[in-house]
Amino acid sequence: MTGRATELKLFSQTTARLRAAQKSGRFAEIAEALFQNRRVWTHLAAEVADSANELPSTLRAQIFYLAEFTEHHTRAVLKGEADVAALLDINTAVMRGLSGNSGAAPDAASQPQPADRGRETVR
Repeated sequence: MTGRATELKLFSQTTARLRAAQKSGRFAEIAEALFQNRRVWTHLAAEVADSANELPSTLRAQIFYLAEFTEHHTRAVLKGEADVAALLDINTAVMRGLSGNSGAAPDAASQPQPADRGRETVR
């Protein structure tokens, strides 16, 4: 499995777990999924901050910014000030980029479902 395929699989699993936790409405499950998501983004931020990383500097900066946003938004979700929708959207966009598909997520399970849109607030 390539590095890109591994990253795609990790984001897919993390996003599915975050979506399932959000649907459950159980705070402990949501907090655990948020922790896992934060670990993924922290690792990614460390990778793009490494001067040996071969990605273009603009892309590295954008990924680092998304990691910072994810950290901030995760804190807001845990305080009950935000919902997980933005985190799901970011992860889905990253998965599209990793899969080389700018029009759709790699699998239907990781795609936000229209019926879920009104129930994304976690408080």
